[in-house]
Amino acid sequence: MRILLQFPEGLKQHALEHAKRLESEGNEVFVSASPSFGACDLAIDEARRIGADKLVHFGHAEFHRVDFNVEYVPYTMDVKLDVLGGSLPYLEAFKSVCLMTTVQHVHQLPDIVRFYERNGKSVVLNRPNGFAKQAGQLLGCDSGNVTVLDRSVDAFVYFGGGIFHPLGALLQTTKPFLVVDPFLNSVRRIDGMREEYRKSSRGKVLASLGAKRFGILVSTKNGQYNMQLARLLKGKIEASGLSSAILVSNTLDFESLANMLEFDAFVNTACPRIAIDDTDRLRKPLLSANELMEVLKLKEESKG
Repeated sequence: MRILLQFPEGLKQHALEHAKRLESEGNEVFVSASPSFGACDLAIDEARRIGADKLVHFGHAEFHRVDFNVEYVPYTMDVKLDVLGGSLPYLEAFKSVCLMTTVQHVHQLPDIVRFYERNGKSVVLNRPNGFAKQAGQLLGCDSGNVTVLDRSVDAFVYFGGGIFHPLGALLQTTKPFLVVDPFLNSVRRIDGMREEYRKSSRGKVLASLGAKRFGILVSTKNGQYNMQLARLLKGKIEASGLSSAILVSNTLDFESLANMLEFDAFVNTACPRIAIDDTDRLRKPLLSANELMEVLKLKEESKG
């Protein structure tokens, strides 16, 4: 069998090991050297180009169904749970919590739930309603039903490293939000970041009020491609008497976008985190679809 292996950046160091193991089983093995941003970014075009029978994608669970033979090999990690004790003082005033983590630690959720229940907490797991597949699993672009849970729980607890994954959930909720990091052995509340991002979003909207020409970004990555939304936004922009063009790329190159001087602002339809995390990489405003609609609304109101 001809196989293409794909690894996220943190696991590329193990590529040769897995390639040699599969070769010893009689397979012809290739390794994708392209960047991989998650299960939304499968190297299917590369696999088809080399005539691969299967793509083996390491590090992530299934994101969505595709028309190709893909084997997902999630990367699980057992970490010590000692840090959980440090979260209890932060949760002293709260009875019910929503608990979430990444696919690497989903298998440890039962132990984490038991810890909090032994300490008098009522625990619920966020439920998948999009790309995430397991209860308690959190993706950077899919926080499950946290918006609904925001009305019924007292606080949110993310167990895992960094804030990339919980940031999406944070911006969809209003309650106290803890990050319990077993790698740094630290606990912190990140509620204050909500206001920072709201101010940033408002700033982008206001900075775009004078924009007349919009570049609408479309990624061809299998899990990010959304031409339907791009065409809808283009229609909205031009119905407002403004100009736009749909800009297509696989991996967005911000230096190249910066050379497109005709555009006054850009609108993202790819990974929703781009309009949150990458706004400082362009001198022009980089809007989400919702922010664009706010811009068009304010423009229309100003005419009256």
